[in-house]
Amino acid sequence: MTYREQLQQFFARYSRETGRTGPIDPHDVAGWAITNRLWEPRPRDVINQLADDISKALREEYRTDEHGRRYRAKHAVNGGPQQGTLWADIDTAPHAHMERAFAQRRQQVVGDCLQLKTDVDVYNDKRSDEEPINMVLDFTNDVAELQLQVPYRKVG
Repeated sequence: MTYREQLQQFFARYSRETGRTGPIDPHDVAGWAITNRLWEPRPRDVINQLADDISKALREEYRTDEHGRRYRAKHAVNGGPQQGTLWADIDTAPHAHMERAFAQRRQQVVGDCLQLKTDVDVYNDKRSDEEPINMVLDFTNDVAELQLQVPYRKVG
């Protein structure tokens, strides 16, 4: 069983043993798992947690350019199982890194859209007696509308 499968089983067991079936905070499951000695941190776990926290912090670092556009400062490339995730600053990163980072982020968006569509389809199929939830996945107008809300400064 993989580590992720073990964590999924923690959630299922927690739900079963506590009788909770509604929304559950993962912190409650984690505390329960530690209290019940199902999980204890290993040095590698601590390093991975700190690395995850660093990645989250880098993902949330923004700057504003001379045109007033707010942009992400740091961008990640998944280098694969051997290399892991590599982060670089948009202002100094090699072009190849940024090209790959943007392509990978686009694939993440596509993957998220596919999963959202599948989830909506399954939900609608299970509730065929209710009004179906329609999900538009063309974001052209959404992006254009948001761009109109951003007050860019004129150059020149």
